[in-house]
Amino acid sequence: MNGQHQLNDLIRLDGVIGDGNIYSSAEDMLKWDQALYTNQLISKESLAEAFTPVKLNNGQTHPYGFGWGISNNGQTVSHTGSWVGFRNSIERRLDKNNTIIVLTNGNNGIARTVVNEILNNKVPSIPYTELITNIQLIDGTGVPAIKTSVRLQNDRILEIGNLIPFKQEVVINGNGLVLAPGFIDTHSHHFGGLKSNPSATPTANQGITTITIGQDGESYAMDSLVDFFKRNPVAVNVASYTGHTTLRRAALGNDHVLGIATDTAINLMKTALASEMEKGSLGLATGLEYESAFYSNKNEVIELAKIAAAYNGRYISHIRSEDIHLNEAIDEIIEIGTIAKLPVQISHIKISIKNQWKTAPQLIAKLQAARSQGINITADIYPYNFWNSTLRILFPNRDYTSLASAQFAVDQLFDANQSVLIHFAPMPNYEGKTITAIAKIRKEETAITLMKLIQMAAEFDQKNPQFTGNTETIMGKSMDDQDVSDLISWPQSNICSDGSSGGHPRGHGSFTKVLSKYVREEKLLSLETAIYKMTGLSAEHLGITDRGIIRKGNYADLVLFNPATVKDNASIQNGKALSTGIEKVWINGKIIYQQQKSTGLYPGVLIKRPN
Repeated sequence: MNGQHQLNDLIRLDGVIGDGNIYSSAEDMLKWDQALYTNQLISKESLAEAFTPVKLNNGQTHPYGFGWGISNNGQTVSHTGSWVGFRNSIERRLDKNNTIIVLTNGNNGIARTVVNEILNNKVPSIPYTELITNIQLIDGTGVPAIKTSVRLQNDRILEIGNLIPFKQEVVINGNGLVLAPGFIDTHSHHFGGLKSNPSATPTANQGITTITIGQDGESYAMDSLVDFFKRNPVAVNVASYTGHTTLRRAALGNDHVLGIATDTAINLMKTALASEMEKGSLGLATGLEYESAFYSNKNEVIELAKIAAAYNGRYISHIRSEDIHLNEAIDEIIEIGTIAKLPVQISHIKISIKNQWKTAPQLIAKLQAARSQGINITADIYPYNFWNSTLRILFPNRDYTSLASAQFAVDQLFDANQSVLIHFAPMPNYEGKTITAIAKIRKEETAITLMKLIQMAAEFDQKNPQFTGNTETIMGKSMDDQDVSDLISWPQSNICSDGSSGGHPRGHGSFTKVLSKYVREEKLLSLETAIYKMTGLSAEHLGITDRGIIRKGNYADLVLFNPATVKDNASIQNGKALSTGIEKVWINGKIIYQQQKSTGLYPGVLIKRPN
């Protein structure tokens, strides 16, 4: 076990009389089996009775006779036996008069499976193993790295230790690099790019093996995700929340989504959410700062959160404000966790108002106080001081024609000199320019330009209802570097990207940026702690139990990287530049990325909430 020979001769039932102490060979067992049919050991009638399903007191039968399991309409009889260090079976096809006996001196029951497949005229599925040697293992729990080897079997981790290669086994030399669990992105928008890029290069290049979608209130139905994976093999695992805004649109209709939900509508949402939870949704996700959910009240959200809690689900939220009403928004998510009694997570936690910069320690203290009261509140965070969203987010009161609000946005909510317009369908020539630069082109005050851009986007949408792209998107600089560092350091924050296949560089470089900037350069985090925040802690925050940690039996989602060279290269100017230092990425035991390119394998699966 784990590369070491160990005695396997004790069990808690040792001392039971009549359970063993008879040693035999397959040949002797065959002689005994054949003698059963000669009437020398047992009569023909008794043997027929042994092969007859037992009749229960209620008149039904059970497919078991005297010591024989019965199947195939009575044509197959079998029995298995096991003890520590032994796995045995005998199976006889009465219609074909053949018998197969398997005796093994180990705990691996694969021989039984192989025999059964052969008897059923199937190609036997022999387990595939792969050995990764000469690695520094960081297992995702936060403990120090160890030099060891890891063996994979099919899609799982088989063992860890000082392992010796099997004959003809594939062996990968890790060359002393770090092997870690595949990174888990707890807030991702990469799903939209998978159909055109099933290789999932934006995630694979930074070591991500699982993305979590449905945040900010928008989600796909679980049935549609199941159908997607049947039709579209991809190189990343996907888990999903159910979006509050998606539920609202279905219950209220697009014409009434900018309003308060009635009790009838809330009940419709609760029924729909319960159905999605039964199908494997992780829980409820809200985007309360966005228009379609902004007008929902706290009671509506709590009623839905209670449904998620009933299924042992979770709640994640782009909270109602990240700037002028941040404290109230934090109070709201804490109250939701308190009343609904479920884990709650703040999406991409940040402080986006200049007059509150450098107050991250006070925010963390507030969150810790809630945790001390039993509220399981956590957060995810991306390692950048600028965000990617709509211009309208800069008007917290939704008063897009207010010059005073526009000026407040310019003074307090973003840096117009460093904030870049990424998409702008009404005037594509504005794309790539800062808001200040656009204002100079238009010969306007920056606040007026901000209002005019929103007005132009609204008019474009009205005139082009069939347009499906992003009408307008801004990369807004509005966070303080020290706050970002403090929030990354909080023990209950895990790393996310909030990224997509284009636009903000976080879509291609969030995880590698943490490893280069905050681990190697600034030494804010130890390598083991950073990996924990990308893997084991992320899995815990999602409620996933069989990924995120390298241990026996878990799925083989892995990343091999060079800690001395790993680096993000994506920037505002080139948001799709690939990271360096990520050597190999495994998903479910298959290598999907190496030498900075896809291998053409697509073993990703849809991950559902554990029952």
